[in-house]
Amino acid sequence: MSPIIFVLDNNPEVLKTIEQDLKKQYGDNYRLIFDEACSNALEVLKKLKDSGETVAMLLSDQNMPNMSGVEFLKEAKELFPDAMRVLLTAYSKKEDAINAINEIGLDYYLMKPWDPPEEKLYPVLDDILEEWQSHNSQKNTSGIQVIGYQYSKKSHEIKEFLSGNLFPFKFFKTESAKGQELLKKYGASGKRLPIVILEDGSCLERPELADLGEKIGLKSQASAKFYDVAVIGAGPAGLAAAVYGASEGLKTLLIERHSPGGQAGTSSRIENYLGFPSGLSGAELTRRAITQAERLGAEFLTPQEVTEIAVKGDYKIVKLADGSDVRARSVIITTGVDW
Repeated sequence: MSPIIFVLDNNPEVLKTIEQDLKKQYGDNYRLIFDEACSNALEVLKKLKDSGETVAMLLSDQNMPNMSGVEFLKEAKELFPDAMRVLLTAYSKKEDAINAINEIGLDYYLMKPWDPPEEKLYPVLDDILEEWQSHNSQKNTSGIQVIGYQYSKKSHEIKEFLSGNLFPFKFFKTESAKGQELLKKYGASGKRLPIVILEDGSCLERPELADLGEKIGLKSQASAKFYDVAVIGAGPAGLAAAVYGASEGLKTLLIERHSPGGQAGTSSRIENYLGFPSGLSGAELTRRAITQAERLGAEFLTPQEVTEIAVKGDYKIVKLADGSDVRARSVIITTGVDW
């Protein structure tokens, strides 16, 4: 069943316009449900929940009779806590929307009118739905399974590496019933822990991070020898540098020895990042930044460590831990204080 976008607005003309715009952009991938009354809408949502349906986004007008849009979204949140919540409001009611960010965890508010939708509606909703899809796919996937001793340094290293690179996984203690079941199922002796079982069924015993990264689709070797810019460190500053470099048409390489995001990537909620009034998690900021950098053409290597930087003529030679090297006209070091 396709996920649902649920829209509420008591103005028939506005609802008709929303319906036309949303069907044009999202009709192929989402089921669209429209309603004009809060009480009826809540009943519909209860039936959808009882039927096991999935609601991706709730979009409500603020100026509703008997119950405001914020009040509706608050009640709807109890039924579908994972749905993205968007408020449609006029400029004069903007304060209500801002207050709702703290009150109900509003994800976004849209101002009326939104014409043309290609500029003022679709980019916003695309971004919101992409975030929902990211969280939903991680929640529903079986992901990677790790079996090891809970307080093992190697187990912690692998768990931190997977979570830092935004790969969902489940950890099972070696002595647990599930851990023993998996060791037996995959024929692992349990002598070389931790064991990592990938989604394709392959089993890695005590893998090195570079080997694990390669198996899960990360890239640790550069595709070219020469770059305009090499950025060392993929925290927020490094990711920003890669985005700016690539956006200017520079051949950009981003190198990270462990996982992107830096200290900010571990934050459960960042409230003071420019352009995100409702805040976002460090993982979400990292995901967006990597996607943006790669979309613009930046190349991202991880896990890969820089061991030395030398100067030769107009180029800087960046030597890597695997013995290879790349050359760049400019090198930007954004590793923080521990490099």
